[in-house]
Amino acid sequence: MTGGLRARPPEALTETEAAEELAALAAEIARHDRLYFQRDRPEISDAEYDALKRRNDAIEARFPHLVRPDSPSRRVGAAPVRGFAKARHRQPMLSLDNAFDREDFAAFVSRIRNFLGLDPGIRLAFVAEPKIDGASINLTYERGVFVRGATRGDGTEGEDVTANLLTVADLPRRLSGDAPALIEIRGEVYMEKAEFLALNARLESEGEEPFMNPRNAAAGSLRQKDPSVTATRPLRLFAYAMGEASERVADTHHGFLERLRLWGMPVNPLSALLEDWQEAEAFQERIGAQRSALPYDIDGVVYKLDRLDWQERLGVVGRAPRWAIAWKFPAERATTVLRDIEIQVGRTGALTPRAVMDPVTVGGVVVRHATLHNEDEIARKDIRIGDTVIVQRAGDVIPQVVGVVLEKRPAGAAPYVFPDRCPACGSHAVRAEGEAVRRCTGGLICPAQVVERLRHFASRGAVDIEGLGEENIILFHDAGLIREPADIYRLHRHREVILSWKGWKERKLDNLLRAIEARRRIPLERLIFALGIRRVGEATARLLARHYGSFRAWREAMLAARVAGSEARQELGTIVGIGPAIAEELVEFFAEPRNLKALDALMAEVTAEDATVPEAAASPLAGKTVVFTGTLETMTRQEAKARAEALGAKVTDSVSKKTDLVVVGADAGSKAEKAAALGVRTLTEAEWRALIGL
Repeated sequence: MTGGLRARPPEALTETEAAEELAALAAEIARHDRLYFQRDRPEISDAEYDALKRRNDAIEARFPHLVRPDSPSRRVGAAPVRGFAKARHRQPMLSLDNAFDREDFAAFVSRIRNFLGLDPGIRLAFVAEPKIDGASINLTYERGVFVRGATRGDGTEGEDVTANLLTVADLPRRLSGDAPALIEIRGEVYMEKAEFLALNARLESEGEEPFMNPRNAAAGSLRQKDPSVTATRPLRLFAYAMGEASERVADTHHGFLERLRLWGMPVNPLSALLEDWQEAEAFQERIGAQRSALPYDIDGVVYKLDRLDWQERLGVVGRAPRWAIAWKFPAERATTVLRDIEIQVGRTGALTPRAVMDPVTVGGVVVRHATLHNEDEIARKDIRIGDTVIVQRAGDVIPQVVGVVLEKRPAGAAPYVFPDRCPACGSHAVRAEGEAVRRCTGGLICPAQVVERLRHFASRGAVDIEGLGEENIILFHDAGLIREPADIYRLHRHREVILSWKGWKERKLDNLLRAIEARRRIPLERLIFALGIRRVGEATARLLARHYGSFRAWREAMLAARVAGSEARQELGTIVGIGPAIAEELVEFFAEPRNLKALDALMAEVTAEDATVPEAAASPLAGKTVVFTGTLETMTRQEAKARAEALGAKVTDSVSKKTDLVVVGADAGSKAEKAAALGVRTLTEAEWRALIGL
């Protein structure tokens, strides 16, 4: 991971340090998402993973203007693996934010009250459900008949595993009683502990690799290419949520669970309705005490606001609903031996130390590596190669080496000296004043940075060129065939050279070249993300694409924004979600002649597809730029902005001649006056509600 002062609380970080650590966390969590969701082979425990995300959320709360487009708070899971047909969910499958103690849960409840504008005296009922540690699935029923099942995937699109799900005995092929014409039912496929142990014993007796834990066993069994193999695996199912439905089936979540039971869907019998949020702590303790005796693994309890109309108003933020949270159980500590410290170089040149340890099983997961954060952290804890170290994965502490067992330190263990030269290119690695990270000064001559940028360009979340992974990028780069993104599209010119290499046959090369040709038309948001501009991740790329519409408009606006105080620079700053740090990175990217040269060379090879308004946003607000000013009486400003964005609007913070609508609440100030001066249409709160159909 690149940089970050994880030994210090978020409030002690400078803005530069916070931005560096958020970038590092985004990359590190995305990597673990791929290992967990796509390969079913995580390298860290759930508690370590949760702690990474908790640290990310804490820094974002402290520095909201630094929230990255590729932030883990805006992302769910990982893209589906290839091999299964893709299945698009009618409604996104969301992830959950986490709580780790009563204070976290109370803060969650407070956010609900603030968003809805509820009086503190109003009781909030929740449904508590043990959080099963399995594989999330989406089940589609039409006229009561099961027609399709899919994994969560990236939250929008998963893998069609219908044939495999049909082997799960708990899954009803037809719903009992009166069911909607269409409904998506979400649930968890899991494997009981005893069955997991029996399966692993059988695999080992057959000379096959056993699964790490029941969750991996369930996910791996569900994704077998041959359904007959899945049929031999003892998979179980609990249902707990709803996606798209052709009709309303209940007014409360508790009522929905009762409908599931009537339909014959298995629902966890430990799920309970809590009449008041303050009952959650006692429920958490009670389930925690039962945890070890349960036949299946759980890692916490999910609490969902019971009223469905309030759930609808709350909606989602990033990747998670505002109305639900997972209260996780505390994790454990383990000790192991630190064998080496590796230095990794990211695409921004940041040098990141990583611990290489003897494998240790913690919470059912084998851990081999741990982030060492930065050189200050290593020095502060006096971590040395050969030390026996303590690895912690507690809820309110970031997964890290928390200390050294000094009595076990081997004789001759020397203090670690952080390198002052890049291990990839030998260039000086310098540390700017006030920053925790040390960076390679090699820039474009540093192969690690160039390769990482090319890998990022071809990666699944960016241009998505199948077969052009890190190994092949390194191969082509070292051979001098690829130096910049445009070279990828010129690779066909080197056909004879590549075919002369060992392991490269015509079929393999043709498959790669076809995959490259298939990506000559690139959606604008993917292109922007693929460029690897610092702090511009997937979510920010979508914001930019949607705001500017076309590559030409975006390029012209960014070039114009180089001039401080220009209209283009001001417009960039008004986009909600584009903070000053991101705006500065965009301006700097377009101010560098080498970047413009590389970008123009790329655009000579590819076509950027214009951005489109999301289908769900077919409304009077679709594509409109909206500003809110003054105090709203029937909903909070936060809720109003969320509703506008969900209906396809662009919400900005200032009024300009490009603004389409200004919603004026009580005690409106200069924004209303500026709208009047510019002739921009204004709406009262009542007119706004009527416009969006409330």
